[in-house]
Order: sequence, then C-alpha cells, then structure tokens
Amino acid sequence: MTGGAMDRAPAHAPGRPGAASADPAEVLSRLLGGRSGLGAAPPRADPGPAGMGARTGAHTSRTHTSRTHTSRTRTGGTRTEGTRTGSGIVIPPLYCPDAVRDDPALADAVNEELVRWADDVGIYAGRLDMLRSCHFGRLMMLAHPDCDDPGRLLAAARCGLSEWAVDDHWADDGEDADPRLIGLRTALAHAVVDPVRLPPRHERQFEDRVAAEPVLRAFRSALNHLAEFASPTQVTRLRYQLAVMFVGYNHEAEWRTSARRPPVWEYLLHRYENGFFPCMGLTDPVGGYEVPAHEFADARVRRTYMYAGVATCLLNDLYSMAREDPDDTSLPRLIAAEEHCSLQEAVNRTAAVHDEVMHAVEAESAALAALGSPALGRFLEGIWNWMGGAKEWHATSPRYHGPPSGGTP
Repeated sequence: MTGGAMDRAPAHAPGRPGAASADPAEVLSRLLGGRSGLGAAPPRADPGPAGMGARTGAHTSRTHTSRTHTSRTRTGGTRTEGTRTGSGIVIPPLYCPDAVRDDPALADAVNEELVRWADDVGIYAGRLDMLRSCHFGRLMMLAHPDCDDPGRLLAAARCGLSEWAVDDHWADDGEDADPRLIGLRTALAHAVVDPVRLPPRHERQFEDRVAAEPVLRAFRSALNHLAEFASPTQVTRLRYQLAVMFVGYNHEAEWRTSARRPPVWEYLLHRYENGFFPCMGLTDPVGGYEVPAHEFADARVRRTYMYAGVATCLLNDLYSMAREDPDDTSLPRLIAAEEHCSLQEAVNRTAAVHDEVMHAVEAESAALAALGSPALGRFLEGIWNWMGGAKEWHATSPRYHGPPSGGTP
C-alpha cells in the first residue's frame, strides 16, 4: 500500500486505537515479512489496550456490563476464569476482551424480530422456541456495541443466521443433512448470494428451486435487507466471504464422506475458509461507516482480521465441546488424536493456541490502527469488540450450554 493512508498517517492520530508500548514499525515489519502466524516472535512489549477496547468517535453508548467473571491482565484483554463443561472438561482461562455493553432490551427486540423472520422464510421450522433461546439477537447486541439501531443489528443477525442455517440444516442437524449434497447446495446458495442471470426459459426452474429451499430464501432475504444499510462495496465483500465459506463446507464434507481425520495444520487452514469472517466483516456497515476499500483489501489488514476470526473459531471449539458428538471435528479432538494426549490436555493446548493468536491480533491491530485512517482504526476496534461480545455470548448461550447436539439450533 505504498503511498496510501496507512503509510502517511501520523502514528498517534487523535481518537483512534494506537500502540501504547509496541513499536508500530516493528510490528508492521513483522507483518510485511509474513511472520505473523503461529510461532512468530511476539513484540518486545505488550501493546496495551491503546483504545482497542475503548469507544471512540461518534459511537453511542448504553449501559455497559459483562456477566463473564474476569480478572484484569496488563493489557487490553482479560482472562476468563476456568469453565467446567457438562462433560467434566475444564476450559482454562482464555485471553480475550470483555463485552463492552449489555442492553437486554435491545437484544430482546432484535431476537424477537429475528425469530419472526426465520418463521417467515422457513428456516428452523419446528425449532423456533429453541432458536429463540439461543438468543442470536443478544450476540449481535454484544458484538456491535457502537450500534443502537435495531434495524442494522437485525440486518446483521439475518445474515448470520442464514450462515448458521447452512450448518444446522445441511451439514449437522438437518433432517436431510447429507455431506454428498453439500456441493450442490452450496452452489445453489452461491447463485443466490451472487445472483446469477440465466436464459429466461431456465430462470423459472432455478426460481422454483429457490422457492422450495428455506436456506436459499433466507440468504436472498438477508442480502436484500443488508443492502438497505450497506454500500455496494460492503455487500460485495460479504458475497466474496460467503463464497469462501461455501468452499469451507465442501472441504469439511470431504472429511465426512471419506471418514478422514484431517491433521491439525489442515484444520487451522480450514478455519480460514469456514469461520466468523462473514459476520465480523459487517462491523462497519452495522456501525454506519465504511473502511476505505484500499485499506480493507490491504494484505496486512486482511491477515490480521482473518486471524481474529480464527481466534473466535477456536473459542467456539472450546465452548461447543459439551454439545458435540465425539466424532465431530474440532481442534481439541484433533490435537488429542495427533499428539496422543488426553482430551483435557488437548483443550489446554487449544486454549494456548487461542491466546497466542489473540496476542498477535492485538499487537498487529494496534500498529495498523495507529498508521491507518480513522475508519480503519474504528473497524479494528470493532473487530476487537466483536470478539469480546462473541466470548460473552458463547459463555452464556444455551446453544453451547444446553443438551447435546441433535435438536438445538
């Protein structure tokens, strides 16, 4: 990005996240050298919160509380206390930010509208009460603390629930879930997400198929709603990331059809394909601003926010263990098999990987935000807040603390 805003901006512009004690040039040098993955040397000093967990700019505020019990560390993150799952496995303390706000009334309003919409498009038929209890509206309220607009939060929630529906209808718990059909189904979903144009005599056949499939209807409705709040560029971003997600579902389907256990490295690669990036990428349209396209596409920025998505996937792996089938693919189970250790030890090692990723994201976000535009700084702060909201939701949602998988969405 030579000559771009990230190269020209002062290192300590007012009102944006910046590195308090890490040298931004040092961190960016590491980024440019490609040494930002697992095993890379950390910065010499903790970067500190440096605004990453603070609210800046024109953000609105409500009552901010967190139900997760935490103890402060030296930097912007916190460590959750150990959590005992229903299976007796203990999730060790994780390094992660706290949720910035808790507004139950806003969460309930979004959740009720989301359940009503799910009923209208036909996803989770017969499971709406369980869907309501999972409280995806609360996730959106927690993950987007700079937005008090129920409409924008609902737009993000509809997109997110459409994505979860792929898993819950086609991959895991659906009545007709079949890994052999994932390729066809995700191809159809992509044709809805990035609308195709067929010759008129064939268009009707495609539309009949969309009308018969609730997940396809959900995607079309969700993208149309998002377009009311997001720019064409922001909607196109989501289309691209959904295409990558569909690749990830096909990747996972190969494991199932071949009964192959992937090695740990392949699973971590998979989590770049099938993760939380489509949800997290809506941070700026939900917040009512837009990151300049050249900054959002910058390889250093993309590598950092995608790493943040991997961290949240690892957190998800840990919190979902109590409901998983023992044959499900997750990092703890793969580590246990590959390294011949107990499941508890594999959980501990997964937590250590999560924390390593989180520290890298924190340092790199601080450096990039200090050198970038105010919009990029706000976006990286928003990604940090998204992770804190996701942690709180995973720690409290019945989706991860209910009965074993098989009925709960």
